[in-house]
Amino acid sequence: MLKQSREWYRIRFHTNRPLLAAILIGIASLALPLSATADSNEQATSPLPAAKQTTLGLYVTAAEAYEMWQKAPDKIKIVDVRTPEEFIFVGNADMAWKIPIASQSDQWDAEKQEFPMQLLPDFVERVQTVAEPEDTLLVMCRSGGRSAMAVNLLAEAGFVEAYTITDGMEGDAVKDPNSIFDGQRVVNGWKNSGLPWTYDVDPDRLVLPVEHQ
Repeated sequence: MLKQSREWYRIRFHTNRPLLAAILIGIASLALPLSATADSNEQATSPLPAAKQTTLGLYVTAAEAYEMWQKAPDKIKIVDVRTPEEFIFVGNADMAWKIPIASQSDQWDAEKQEFPMQLLPDFVERVQTVAEPEDTLLVMCRSGGRSAMAVNLLAEAGFVEAYTITDGMEGDAVKDPNSIFDGQRVVNGWKNSGLPWTYDVDPDRLVLPVEHQ
């Protein structure tokens, strides 16, 4: 009787394996924020926003950038152009050169409802202290806007292999008022892709304007 029961279970299990796999996949999908998943799929297929586009037209995601760097760490440089405050309080990729393109203003802009950033005029010169025009650069900011600006400035200076990391360190924000994740940057980006990062800042990879050194 026991032998017959085992044989019945073996037949039922193998016969229904596709159904079992579908059930397991469905359960696993429930672990993800549904709105974040939908938003991620939408952004993956939508055109790149104008603010993230560059004159060089070279784009990678954070995950693709890390894979590129892993294959040639001696030839590829990751350049993080965010502010020192972001490096410290949000986190940073340890292997990245940290070269801010702008400083954070403490003057509130009531019209824009933000503390605007101010471009640092010596950005390109500071990049040139660690990279040559023929080097491959993977440029990162919070979510792809400042990195695009940085790439355009570098292109004007003669750099030809400067990619912008389109989802940046924090990723894109969920845009769904019905989601508890609305406005939160949980869609993609370096941190949300499970890539290595730290709150510690390596001073040897920090290239600030002279007055801040």
